[in-house]
Amino acid sequence: MKSQILPPFTLEDNTLWKNLKSGDEKSFSLLFERYYTDLISYGNSLSPFSEKVQDCVQDVFTDVWLYRDSLQDSVVVKAYLLSSVRKRIARLFQRDHIFRKTASTDAIEFLFDFSIEHTLIDDETTAERVLHLNKLLNDLPPRQKEALYLRYHQGLAIEQIAEMLEVNYQSANNLLHRGLLSLRKEFQGNLFSALALFSGFSQLS
Repeated sequence: MKSQILPPFTLEDNTLWKNLKSGDEKSFSLLFERYYTDLISYGNSLSPFSEKVQDCVQDVFTDVWLYRDSLQDSVVVKAYLLSSVRKRIARLFQRDHIFRKTASTDAIEFLFDFSIEHTLIDDETTAERVLHLNKLLNDLPPRQKEALYLRYHQGLAIEQIAEMLEVNYQSANNLLHRGLLSLRKEFQGNLFSALALFSGFSQLS
């Protein structure tokens, strides 16, 4: 059976999505406020140009509103928006000639640094382990690191990660498996409990 992490606010997101497709500006604004910070954080992990990332995120929301009539009726909103930002940044790189012939998202290098401040954790032993996990995560190949980020930091299902990275389900699952395997070899303690901290402190990363 395929495991799945359900994204937060699923039902409410779907309601807001349906309403914005009907032209409800308030629903659109609520989705903007809910996901703007996450999209900026993700965009900054794909490009070092923060002003251009902000433009890309705003363009994604502008397109959602302008072309709302042609949007799918049912989507996982968070995954859709994250994927849209990724694709727009790839097109931006193509336009700026960072990529020579393609706007494939394969060419994007994931720049995000996993980080939880030592002072946020009271237990010294736990803090040391988390700092060690920070380093292990950041030393992973970019593709594995991005898959883990999307899974544990953004809470996406494997199917959604596969779609975002433009690979099949098995390839996305393999990225996650290889990343977790590398971490297990070096990390002492409950790996999944430690990874949960990165989700809990996601806004501080």
